[in-house]
Amino acid sequence: MRPLQRCRRRGVFVGTVALCLAAGWALQTPGGVSLRVPQPNINATVAQNILLSVEYSCRGVATIEWKHVSSRGTTKIVEWKSRNYVNISTVYKDRVTIFENGSIQLLNVGVRDAGYYFVTVTEEYGTNIYGTIVVNVYEIIYEDLHFVAVFFAFLTGVSAILICCMWLCNKSLHLFQKKTHKLTASTTEEIELETIEC
Repeated sequence: MRPLQRCRRRGVFVGTVALCLAAGWALQTPGGVSLRVPQPNINATVAQNILLSVEYSCRGVATIEWKHVSSRGTTKIVEWKSRNYVNISTVYKDRVTIFENGSIQLLNVGVRDAGYYFVTVTEEYGTNIYGTIVVNVYEIIYEDLHFVAVFFAFLTGVSAILICCMWLCNKSLHLFQKKTHKLTASTTEEIELETIEC
């Protein structure tokens, strides 16, 4: 019975060693790419610079490609290979900065830049992975400030009219008081004259 147990032990040992070797070989073979998008939603205002941040890792040399998709269609922004070539589209030539970790920065964004941004990281062995970032770009609306300015101008006009009306009322009151005073004085003179004549 002992020789059978030795065979089993050897079989388990050989199986364990074979499994460890296979796992080590699988980890050493080229392939495998990962991508992390730390901020999948970005809100920005017009004329602001935004960072479309990603982090990728792979065993070989990677090719990174960014595309912008909106209601106007799909536009390729940039494509580059790690430590090799960079191909920036003419539309984004002066507006994009690339980073080694796969991120890009868009300068001076406008409303037209709102939409979906797709990043594709392709390893030299053909493995690829995708990431998406949604960008919302808002205009700074000065309607509230415009409303306040118009309302302030309206109040200034109304107060000027009220001041003029008060000034006119004051002048009219003074004129009325002068006439009343003259009337009272002339009435008093007439009464005095009448008493003297009598």
